[in-house]
Amino acid sequence: MKIAKEHKVNEQIRVRQIRLIGAEGEQIGIIDTRDAMAMAREKSLDLVMVSPQAVPPVCRLLDYGRFRYEQQQNEKENRKRARAQEVKAIKFRVKIDDHDFNTKAGHVRRFLEEGHKVKVTIMFRGRERTHPELGERILHRVADTLADIGAPEGMPSMMGMDMNMIMAPKAAPKPRVSEEQAEAPAPAAPSTSPAAQPEATANA
Repeated sequence: MKIAKEHKVNEQIRVRQIRLIGAEGEQIGIIDTRDAMAMAREKSLDLVMVSPQAVPPVCRLLDYGRFRYEQQQNEKENRKRARAQEVKAIKFRVKIDDHDFNTKAGHVRRFLEEGHKVKVTIMFRGRERTHPELGERILHRVADTLADIGAPEGMPSMMGMDMNMIMAPKAAPKPRVSEEQAEAPAPAAPSTSPAAQPEATANA
């Protein structure tokens, strides 16, 4: 049962009767609040009002300190997931040189590796806006450069003087290959040609 963040506990509950739910989720029924308090003390638990709008209000037996700790941990994890799903933004110019392109593409890669979506924006100046194909060319280059770890969510779209494209991380990015691994020669496969057979076999 979902418990609200704000609730009355133990002596804060001042109604005469409640509908009680046990520590294991079992329905105990409608009883006097003082009897429910006695049950809570007997089990070293707390009486927590979980549905104050009900008639009579619904309360539950639980370890309130433990519940609050678990709730705080869940809220912390939810905030962490919310940050992980944040949309980052990287801006490119239409007339960008290779060095700046590679630098910005590296930033996009890092965000994708961290699990973020990235809004890639092409900023047009003046008459550059009359050549949207230049912006599309850069966005396609970004997508191709990062195809191992991300993919566009849709086609590029214009908004004002900018062209935007959202890059989303792939579920399972390909592992990076180090320079040493890339330069290492592949192991030679065993030869099966007749010339490679032992001389004894050839003379047989």
